[in-house]
Amino acid sequence: MTSATDWNALADEAFREAFRDLVERRLPSELRFIRKQRPLFDEVSVWYHALAEEGWLAPVWPVEHGGMGLTPAKHMIYVEEWGRLGCPRIPDHGLGLIGPLLLEHGTDEQKAYYLPRILTGEHVWCQGYSEPNSGSDLASLRTAAVRDGDAFVVNGQKIWTTLAHCANWIFALVRTSRDEKVRQKGITVLLIDMTTPGVRVRPIANLRGETDFCEVFFDDVRVPVANVVGQIDQGWDVAKSVLGHERIFLGATTRPEIAIERLEKLARARGAFEDPAFRSRYARHRLDLYDLGSAFERFAKVLRDGGELGADVSMLKIFTTELYQRITEETLTLAGEDARYFDDIEAGNDQVDAMNLFLDSRAPAIFGGSNEIQKNILAKAVLRLPS
Repeated sequence: MTSATDWNALADEAFREAFRDLVERRLPSELRFIRKQRPLFDEVSVWYHALAEEGWLAPVWPVEHGGMGLTPAKHMIYVEEWGRLGCPRIPDHGLGLIGPLLLEHGTDEQKAYYLPRILTGEHVWCQGYSEPNSGSDLASLRTAAVRDGDAFVVNGQKIWTTLAHCANWIFALVRTSRDEKVRQKGITVLLIDMTTPGVRVRPIANLRGETDFCEVFFDDVRVPVANVVGQIDQGWDVAKSVLGHERIFLGATTRPEIAIERLEKLARARGAFEDPAFRSRYARHRLDLYDLGSAFERFAKVLRDGGELGADVSMLKIFTTELYQRITEETLTLAGEDARYFDDIEAGNDQVDAMNLFLDSRAPAIFGGSNEIQKNILAKAVLRLPS
């Protein structure tokens, strides 16, 4: 295993080559470029464990906690190569959210207990933030945690909880105080063992019949006070701190790049490029993708240079999700009546999943803070428009 200092000292191309070598050696071919956006842990566990064995599982965690300790510049390359090489997404709430949260706000005891178990895959985490009527407006959450000696008793419901049905731990935002005038106060972060009596999980089928999302119910669930991360009633700032860099990755070019590749395959197979009107629309999509790439690179450079992202990064999520939708709508139109089916459509020697791409493109404009919320952020924090 190479040390973090060595990884960061490598030339960018050498680092890319090291990652490509890892993928060729350890990632089974049947897991590359799979259609499923969010595989279950059991479906990709061989890749998860391979990354752990090779020391590539936690790219930004410090070396002393089992990570690679990558700089933002090297981490961007890691993410770019991951998408370019068709690596499947692994259940990453533990690695990307709870790990950094504990590293910044957890006690020594919490770090020593939870972090190694994330790396081994013993603990698979999900995120308990959204609730019915408290999604993008998260500060209005109502799941309550009432102190009872050395435990909190939790009652309430979370919704749109990704892969909760294959997780065994959840980090949740709960309301521990109701007499605060500011809604963001009185919220606490709790780590909850999902095998605790009173926790129930109910999967939610999406438009494609998949169950990526779940409802999670808490009925008199007892959680030790020792499972609080940070200070009681100060969980809002704790929760926000781990989401700072998430916004740029929600604006990555990966989804529209995949979509336009599928569109091009179908168009060539059906002779659509003979139609000047289609060529014009395709060119517009392609140019928009170039613009998105340039915008993404501008924000990525800020991270590579050690800077902090401002509120204007919200434009990336709006740009990439709306472009993804436009491209998949074009593909659906080109597919015609064949798009009625969920099965792949023949496109020469390839196959194109037109309907699945279209349905998949609906969700990214909502999760991670809906596009309407992102526009409000831009209006208030960037344009300084009145409320």
